[in-house]
This record gives sequence, C-alpha cells and structure tokens, in this order.
Amino acid sequence: MHVTRLQLHDFRNYESADLSLGPGAHLFVGSNGQGKTNLVEAIGYLATLGSHRVSSDQALVRFGQEFAVVKMELAHETRSLHLDVQIASSGANKARVGGQNVRSRDLARYFASVLFAPEDLTLVRGEPGARRRFLDSLLVTHSPKLGGVIADYERVLRQRNSLLRSMRGPRSSEAMIATLDVWDERMLELGSQIIAERLLLCDRLLPHLAGSYQRLVGADHRPTLSMRVSAFGHAASVMGDADGEGADVEGGEVTTAEIRERFTAQLAAMRPREMERGVSLVGPHRDDAVFWLNGLPARVTASHGESWSFALALKLAAAELVRSESRAGDPVLILDDVFAELDASRRSRLAEAIGDFEQVLITAAVLEDVPEGLRSQIIRISAGTIQTGDVDE
Repeated sequence: MHVTRLQLHDFRNYESADLSLGPGAHLFVGSNGQGKTNLVEAIGYLATLGSHRVSSDQALVRFGQEFAVVKMELAHETRSLHLDVQIASSGANKARVGGQNVRSRDLARYFASVLFAPEDLTLVRGEPGARRRFLDSLLVTHSPKLGGVIADYERVLRQRNSLLRSMRGPRSSEAMIATLDVWDERMLELGSQIIAERLLLCDRLLPHLAGSYQRLVGADHRPTLSMRVSAFGHAASVMGDADGEGADVEGGEVTTAEIRERFTAQLAAMRPREMERGVSLVGPHRDDAVFWLNGLPARVTASHGESWSFALALKLAAAELVRSESRAGDPVLILDDVFAELDASRRSRLAEAIGDFEQVLITAAVLEDVPEGLRSQIIRISAGTIQTGDVDE
C-alpha cells in the first residue's frame, strides 16, 4: 500500500496543498516551522484519527477556519481508493471512503501507517498512558472494530467515575449501588475483551521485537515485554526469555472468560477503596506494558541510547506485524525528524531496516542527517509551500 496523492485544505499552515507521491522513500526537507511535519501528520491522521503532536483536533484546523479537509488516494497492487476526512474545529468530524459517508473510526479499515517520532522515547521512559495508546492503536489497525470497544469502555469509565465521585463518604444509597452494579457489568464485558486482545497482541508482537532490535543494534540484549494487569492484581506475562517478578500467566493461554473471572473478583475487592477515593482503580485503563532488556526493566535501567533503540525496535516490530497480518500489504512508514536523534551507526541500521517497505515518508531539517540511500526523492518545504521535482542537494 502507498499514498499516491495528498490534498489539504486549511490544515495547519496549509491553505491548500496538492502533492503526488509514489512508492519508495520520500524525504521532506525544510527548516523547523515550515510545514514538513504537517504533511506527514495529515497522512498519519487518516490511519489513527489522531495526531502524534497534539491531543485536540482543534489545533489541526488553520487559524480562523471552521474545519480542515484531508484527501488521500491510495494504491495497492491494481486497486486504488479515495479517503477523505473533514476535521471540525468543534463538533463531529465527517469521513468518506470512495465518495460514500462512513463513520470516522472506520477509516482504519482501509489505511495503515506506522509513525516514528522523537516522542516515541516516552514509550520506554514515559508514563503508562503512552504505552497503552501504542498497544491500542496497533489493536485498532489489526481489528478496527476494537476502536468501538475501546471508545465504549472509555465512556463507561467516565460514567462510572462520575458515579463513584457522587458516592464518596456517607452519600451512597441503594439506588446508587444498583447503578454501580450496572456499570460494573458493562465495564467487565468491555474491559475483559480489551485485556485479552492486548495480551494476544503482545504475544504476536514479541518475535518481531526481538528481530527488529537485533537489526537496529546488532546485539542480543534479550528485548521482551510483559503486561501488568490490574485486574489480576499482579503481572500477566508475555515474557519470552526474561524473568518478571510475579509473572505467571502466558498471554496466549488465558481466555477472556478467565480474565473476566479475575477482573470480577478484583473489582469486588477494590470497591470499598474506589468508593472512598471516587475513582476506578481496576481495569485496562490502569494497566501497563513493561519493557525488558537483559532481564531488567528498561524504563529504569536502560541508557539513553538503549531506550532509543528499544523505542525504534518497537515501532519497527509494529510495522512488521502489520505487514504480516494485513491484506493491504505494507503500512506506510512515517519517520518524523527521527534521524537527527540518532548517531551514524543507528542511522545506517535504521535505513537498512526500513529499506524494503513499499513507501517511506521522512522529514528532516538537515538533509545530511538522512542516509544517502533514502534521498532519491526530495521534496523541499518552505512557509507552507511545496517544491517537488529535481532539486540540487
């Protein structure tokens, strides 16, 4: 799969833009603030319905406008497809596939991309939320219907937390308890499915992680991962060779029914504390992925270089997993200002690792930061204008 055309209207600093692309590597070069990242951000948005830079869609709409439009044409083998989305500065977005209206979240059924960015370092060193978002985004890429499950769970969680806050202290009543029971059932149904899918995803991702890390580093540091599942009261393991404290449940062996049974027991045990604190303390929203190198947790023991290598290996593993499972071929790889963060050895290894993907889109402020083999198609960006064609280096 690759993008053949991108059109923007009032997206970020682009009043309008029209860009034709083909297979292979494309390098977007320009000084900071000129708009090169905005182009790849628009492409990534159609795969994830979100930005890797901001949490609100409002920032994507050009100042003073009510909405932005992103249109994209895709090609896979002999087939082509048109996707477009209207991003509202406030209110609901609108999406179309082949000219037909669809729900925005359905766009993930048709297009997959994997984005590498400096922010990826937070996957290893940051808070659990970044790791949960990484896993859930990959889940939706594989099975778009899970986007609805995750969205429904988040709505239930908000309602349940609101009820718990109103029940703090002596204010709870039998009616409130009965309502909490109803929200618990819905939370168990949706949350058990999310936990099960995350564990299975880790199981599928693990072999790709080991291979990707080896390619990027050239050494075997036994990279692996586990899931810390609050519904179990300890860690559920998808550990490979590493040993995790308290980890005894293999991700591929636990069923959704078993997860729900444990979740139910833990939810009952934690209810007094939840009512006291006014917040939900058990569920997939409290879980975390733990990354390991040489049997030690990477978050607290890995050096800066090791953390970067692990983060890049995770993203490369995700791309390899999508490639192996998707009927639409390779995902589009997006590398947003990544090479500037790497030394010469890692730059070379990363370039070699991504070289056989159908389409790779790269942004850089300095041309020389990018290995020469990825500079065959250069697109210069200046103040929201695009310069294509043959450009002298």
